Amino acid sequence: MKKPNIAVVGASGLVGRTVLQVLEERDFPFENIYMMSSYRSAGKIVTFKGKEYVLEELTETSFDKPIDIAIFSAGGSTSEKFAPIAASKGCVVVDNSSAWRMNPEVPLVVPEVNAHDIDWNKGIIANPNCSTIQAMVALKPLHDKYGIKRIVYSTYQAVSGTGLKGIKDLEEGLKGNDINEAYPHPIANNCLPHIDVFLENGYTKEEMKMINETQKILGDDSIKITATTVRVPVFNCHSESINLEFEKPFDLEELKQDLASFPGLVLTDDLSNNVYPLARDCAGKDEVFVGRIRRDYSVENGVNLWVVADNIRKGAATNAVQIAELLLERL
Repeated sequence: MKKPNIAVVGASGLVGRTVLQVLEERDFPFENIYMMSSYRSAGKIVTFKGKEYVLEELTETSFDKPIDIAIFSAGGSTSEKFAPIAASKGCVVVDNSSAWRMNPEVPLVVPEVNAHDIDWNKGIIANPNCSTIQAMVALKPLHDKYGIKRIVYSTYQAVSGTGLKGIKDLEEGLKGNDINEAYPHPIANNCLPHIDVFLENGYTKEEMKMINETQKILGDDSIKITATTVRVPVFNCHSESINLEFEKPFDLEELKQDLASFPGLVLTDDLSNNVYPLARDCAGKDEVFVGRIRRDYSVENGVNLWVVADNIRKGAATNAVQIAELLLERL
């Protein structure tokens, strides 16, 4: 396996910095690494593996030098413009924005779920929405075995999903200063059933992302899905209540073991000792945690799950690095 030249685009942002942290933790091999950012951050110093790197401005010529893999965490408009340029130079882009996720020519990948889709990439691979990623890790083994007929998502999403502005809103709000830079209402001591913009159908863009991305990743447009996504006053880690209806009957204990044995998934379900996934316990971890598993008696083959994961790590940075690791095997 050759050591690739890699680039991290958006290296100064919250997700970009976490990408660098994950690359270092996982000892990702590389020959050269390039740190790129907008003109506003260009020239700043970033430390990686004990070495200082100067952030270079992302331009149309940035990929004229040989770069094998680039992880983009710089927003949709940046990815729309620069990802095709990078791909045209022979670089494979792993993109964290929503720009390419529903493009039929672009794989949308969660490595534990559909790693095989990487093989048909044409230079761009999309990283799914953070809330979708963690759900997919929990749902994949169940869909394969029992056939998911319907999904009801209810999410409780941390402010870090909005980036540094969201974190600042909560920090200031807890001090009594409602500054509302990230949200239309104060987030401290509040729950906002409003993530991203509202669409004509009454759903938010975040809710439709979960619906559409789930069908694409699982490769099944027949699954009926609805979603309500809520921003909550938690700094990090998204929590999700997921209600499923299956085509086939199931044994509850066997279903729990199906989850426990799936890669990247941790069963945390000991109700006698009040053990279930908690946001504060999952922060800084790369796994997806599932618990509160119980039968839904209102339908014939229904079950409820509680799924929690670190949205900046598994929901963004770690998933992107895992995709890059799969690309290494194909270089």
